[in-house]
Amino acid sequence: MIAKLRGRLDSSGEDWAIIDVGGVGYLLTCSARCLRGLGAVATPVEILVETQMRDDRIQLFGFLDDAERNWFRLLQSVQGVGAKAALAVLSALEPVALVTALAAQDRAALTRAPGIGPKIAARILVELKDKAGAIALGTAGQRPNAGTAPAQAAATAWSADAVSALVNLGYGRSEAFGAIVSVQRLLGKDADLAALIRAGLKQLAS
Repeated sequence: MIAKLRGRLDSSGEDWAIIDVGGVGYLLTCSARCLRGLGAVATPVEILVETQMRDDRIQLFGFLDDAERNWFRLLQSVQGVGAKAALAVLSALEPVALVTALAAQDRAALTRAPGIGPKIAARILVELKDKAGAIALGTAGQRPNAGTAPAQAAATAWSADAVSALVNLGYGRSEAFGAIVSVQRLLGKDADLAALIRAGLKQLAS
């Protein structure tokens, strides 16, 4: 199993790159983000690799970092999402944007990826929502449960309502979610709903 390659970029195309390692060319299938990060031909590169073995071939997928490779694996755990669809999502959304879209339950963001229709996007949102929320966004935007402390429960409920209010005003869900997460960090857990909405609108307008 090949896990990493270090060499020079030999050539690249729409969704592939050939890495020359000591005179041997390795063909990698890559996301648009990965290809942008490789630079010009003959540039020294170090790239992470996911090896997939099929009955008729061995295919190598290349990634700039662990985050992108981990999301590639995680996306394929969703029923109906194969390697091609996972790379399409990662080409449309960088890992941080993907986390935000999942946590905000923004189906429109996912359907920007070629080949990802509303049904597959909805399945990704449902199956990966909890994992995405745990990665980087904490409890912001989630409804409280029975075990949540009262102050935290109020904060999480208000953040969800603030996101809904901004969406109702015409902002995209991911855009609204990002703004509320940002202002909640600045204002602290004691900020009420009105304060969150005002601060969110100010940030979106800036």
